[in-house]
Amino acid sequence: MAGRGGGRARVRGCGRGRGRVARSPSPAMPSSSSSSDRQDEEGPVLSEFIVVLKGDPHGIQRLPDDFADFVADDERPGSLHLREDGCHCCRWIFDVIYDARGNMYLHIGWEKFARYHRLEVGFMLVFSYFGDRNVSVKVFDETRCRRNYHGDIA
Repeated sequence: MAGRGGGRARVRGCGRGRGRVARSPSPAMPSSSSSSDRQDEEGPVLSEFIVVLKGDPHGIQRLPDDFADFVADDERPGSLHLREDGCHCCRWIFDVIYDARGNMYLHIGWEKFARYHRLEVGFMLVFSYFGDRNVSVKVFDETRCRRNYHGDIA
């Protein structure tokens, strides 16, 4: 689908919410679960981290060193399979590269994801890693409100 600034990739099954904020219904009782024991269709969360977008949000993104060390314990993955938290219909595949110091970066695939979701400087992304290269992400804008790109977030 062509648009301003070049072609845009469309991922099957995904809608474009243009920044609607997700509002979850308030629970009757507070949840006693923590992020460390959160379960997903992928399995238990093995690692979580936050990336605050600085500089060019469409350029390659460095991932935290602790996460790079965590996944390097098994082996350095050549790619990560990302899905947006709450969306079970589409996946984004990113090539992962490493520099000489062992720093880990999201590379090919990141720019399309960033443009599709209109990511901007100051946005916060919360990543949850489930193992076997599977990752989910929540996007928060500069007001620290969650961006809802899909209607199926509970």
